[in-house]
Amino acid sequence: MASPSSPADEASAELTHRGGGIVAVSITTVIWGLVPLVFKETDMPTLAFATYRLWMGVLVYAVVFACTGRRVRWSVMRVCALGGVFFAFDIAFTFSAFRLTSIANATIIGALAPLFITLGAARWFGERVERRDLLFVGMSFAGVAMVALGSAGSPTWSPLGDAFAAASVLSWTCYWLFSKRARARTEVGALEYMACVMTVAAVIMTFLALAFGQSLSWPSRADWGWIWLVTIFPGFIGHSLISWSHRHLEAWLGSLITQLQPVIATAAGWILLSEAPTELTIAGGLVVVAATAAIMIRAGRQSVSIGEGL
Repeated sequence: MASPSSPADEASAELTHRGGGIVAVSITTVIWGLVPLVFKETDMPTLAFATYRLWMGVLVYAVVFACTGRRVRWSVMRVCALGGVFFAFDIAFTFSAFRLTSIANATIIGALAPLFITLGAARWFGERVERRDLLFVGMSFAGVAMVALGSAGSPTWSPLGDAFAAASVLSWTCYWLFSKRARARTEVGALEYMACVMTVAAVIMTFLALAFGQSLSWPSRADWGWIWLVTIFPGFIGHSLISWSHRHLEAWLGSLITQLQPVIATAAGWILLSEAPTELTIAGGLVVVAATAAIMIRAGRQSVSIGEGL
């Protein structure tokens, strides 16, 4: 018979999972930072692309569940359905922003979501944010503002695209906080949760595409390549990692790590699409990187110090 775990063992395991959560979110942030480049390479209508991407996501989870013997109960679907609603609208807003405005603007405006996630996490989950960390949070948002100012007026800038990016801040905040709450209060696994979210979102996106008159005609071979690329990497891998991390990592810290997306996206756009950033954009990106790194280093040192005291 296995001996019961001691409090020290349980605390050590919790710290290990927290570190894993930081790694999971960091990997996803890099993957998501490269997604905007896809929408500069395909001519598919935005909502049609999103519809196919979501249904392919449903197919991927169906295959995984068939191979592992998992299944989703109707009671689980009811609990997770609202997450699918938030996810569908976030996909619609974010993909539209990527298509219409510059990569820098779309990702930078979207990076304001951690501010609202931090406030929501403090209110709903009782998460504490140290005053010194709040200073770095403020620095990070100052960096975001610098990048936004630096990219304003560029040839690829669009006020409608910026509006969609702003709407995605609200939808992503709702999705992140709901997912954190659902995963914390239920025994739903990460894969089961994302399968429910993907299914509900696919149904909603199909209706949105039809309602706005976008053709759902069969994609070209090249478009299928982009659809599957987005489905597997930022979709299945990225969102599964994020869903797993919700149970092991504070909402404010996880969301702040994702704030590095604008830096990654801007650099990729510069290198691959010749969307050269201004000096102010570069300076702001460096501020975002430095502030986020400082918080992650502090979080890591706190984990080590706690572990040494066990």
